[in-house]
Amino acid sequence: MATQLFDLTGKIALVSGASRGIGEEIAKLLAEQSAHVIVSSRKIDDCSAVAEGIRQAGGSAEAFACNVGNMEQIAQLFAHIQKTHGKLDICVNNAATNPYFGHVLDTDLGAYNKTVEVNIRGYFFMSIEAGKLMRDHGGGAIVNTASVNALQPGPMQGIYSITKAAVVNMTKVFAKECAPFGIRCNALLPGLTKTKFAGALFSNDDIYKIAVQGIPMGRHAEPSEMAGTVLYLVSDASSYTTGECIVVDGGMTI
Repeated sequence: MATQLFDLTGKIALVSGASRGIGEEIAKLLAEQSAHVIVSSRKIDDCSAVAEGIRQAGGSAEAFACNVGNMEQIAQLFAHIQKTHGKLDICVNNAATNPYFGHVLDTDLGAYNKTVEVNIRGYFFMSIEAGKLMRDHGGGAIVNTASVNALQPGPMQGIYSITKAAVVNMTKVFAKECAPFGIRCNALLPGLTKTKFAGALFSNDDIYKIAVQGIPMGRHAEPSEMAGTVLYLVSDASSYTTGECIVVDGGMTI
């Protein structure tokens, strides 16, 4: 007899940064488990393509464009969710930015502001809005995509690594303060994953070889290998798990 622990029937799930890579795989897997998925990212055409793919595969999905670095767009997104669905059960904060790849001493204000606005402020206020909806309807699950860079700063990724460390502590803050409302908050910390977002690491052979040499499993991850952990964290399988940061890195941080 198959388990029902991962069944998401009747759940409304929001996934940001869902137009490609890890976010797209998360959106697809949650839909496969019968959640209705709101596919969100900056560009509506990209979101619509993912949502259409989910529907063609028999799932339920819609697209809604939102740049999480823009407070007005966050407000518009949650006004839509409130009006259309009246609740939110799952929020996966996966949108992120890493505009600067270079020595920390050469970081300019523009790169700093953009990284902080999306990776910290965006996650923070997305979690607040999601948490308010969840609180009013008996609870829910929030998952933040952080990074192993939160534990060990990545080379030439200074401000990005700093923001991801902040996401780890943010996760624990929301977990502790929102638990009385039935809201769980956990984080996924991916290791080296082949996405367009991580393109700089894959386009430089020297950096890539060094990175892979430090991974006991001897390879990078595919985006789909991150989605299963998120499914666990948003499902009843993790009903007593909150404030945890699950590392999925092939052993890199051992």
